[in-house]
Order: sequence, then C-alpha cells, then structure tokens
Amino acid sequence: MKKVSFLVLLVCSVFACAEISDGSQNSSEVEKINSITNRSTTSSETIERYLPKLDSTRYNVGFLIMDGVYNTELTAPYDIFQHTVFRENSKAMNVFTVANTLDPIITFEGLRILPDFDYTADEIPPIDILVVPSAEHHLDTDLEDEQMIHFVLESAKNAQFVTSHCDGAFVLAKAGLLDQHVFTTFPSDIDAMRTMFPKLDVRKDVLFVHNGKYITSAGGAKSFEAALYVCELLYGKEIAQSLADGLVIEWDLKKVPHLIIKK
Repeated sequence: MKKVSFLVLLVCSVFACAEISDGSQNSSEVEKINSITNRSTTSSETIERYLPKLDSTRYNVGFLIMDGVYNTELTAPYDIFQHTVFRENSKAMNVFTVANTLDPIITFEGLRILPDFDYTADEIPPIDILVVPSAEHHLDTDLEDEQMIHFVLESAKNAQFVTSHCDGAFVLAKAGLLDQHVFTTFPSDIDAMRTMFPKLDVRKDVLFVHNGKYITSAGGAKSFEAALYVCELLYGKEIAQSLADGLVIEWDLKKVPHLIIKK
C-alpha cells in the first residue's frame, strides 16, 4: 500500500513539475516576444532619414508622387532613367521622388514608397526633368491641391523637360502649362479633358506628344516609350536602344505613333 501511495505521489509530482515548467516557458516566450516587439518599435523610431546622393554632373529628375499614384506610370520612366547610370561617357540621371510628406505614399496598387523629398518643407534640388505620373484623383481632388499645383509651376520654370504620363496631363493642364501646347493623355479620358479644359488642344491616336519642353504620354506600359524618347533626345539612338535592350523592350521610334511639334 505504501508503495502504491508513493507511486501516485511521484506521478502527481512529475505532472505538477511539467505544468510549472510549461508555465514558466510560456511566460519566458511571451517576455521574449514583448522584448522583440519593443526593440522593433524603438528601432523604427530611431531610423535616420535616407537622402539620395545627387551627383552634380548629372541631370536631376524629380518624380512627383502622391497617394493613389499608379505603379506603371511611376516605375516605367523611373526604370528607364535610373538605368542611365550604367551607360559610360554620358550625362546620367539622378532620379528621386518628391511628395507633400515624408510619410509612406501608398500607390493605387498598394505599393508603399518613402518619398525622398517633401516639397512643403524641404529645399528641393533644381529639377531638370519633372515627371508627373498619373494618380487616382488627378481628375478631381488632386486638382484642388494649390500647394501641389504651385510646386509643379515653380519646378517647370527652369526644367529642361516636363513630362506627364496618363492623367498626369490633367495636373499640367490645371497649372496652365499646356496653354498653347498640343498634348495627349490616357485615351479614355480625352473626352473628360476636353470637357474640363475645352480651350486646350488634346490629341488622340498617338502614344506621346512632344511640344516645346512638354512631353505627354498616353500612359500605361507606353510610358516606357515616352521615357525612351526623352533618352534618345538627350543621348542619341544608340544609348536609347541599349536602355531598351537592358529592359527587354522593343524600341523603334518610327513604329511608335507620336507627334512632335517643332517651334
């Protein structure tokens, strides 16, 4: 009987120890998770702002971004222009993004982007080429943003080229930059452009238009072609072709429906 009682007591002790051990282990794991979480929070609060290194011998290319910007109209010209740094014996491009905040910008498709500069607070580097990609609200609320429109106007004054993709042309139109200029925009929004800006000369059946310093494109995947055209203007056919080859893009300006207005 004593042996049986001893065995029962021993078994109970083992289970009790196991429960205590499990409890202390779970508590330890919780503390570890909390510790990691706290470190992550502290780390994120102390991350220093990253500023792009701008080579003074290169063109400065500023991309205007905001919530709802479309991936393709942003990344297509960005890819083309950024790859100029790999071409020897040419004046490459510094590419950077500009927004009205330094907080993450969320594209229409959900991509999160940290802007390089905040035009409401920073001293923006002189922009040689201003790129205005399309965004979700370029036909409505974005056009009411007076500070953004002012930034576009001021940047355009000394820019060598001002380019828009898809509905980015609505921003240029609102700023008055397309007065007396021929241009294009996203094909299905041409009627909206004519309604909103009846005095402007918007063209259809072309993928891009070059008039003066303004180069406007239909957008979408054709934003690549408009960007390659800019590079052909600046660097010549050979480099433009090499940029296209590097991104596996067929490029032949003669085969791209476009309009060039010479002044």
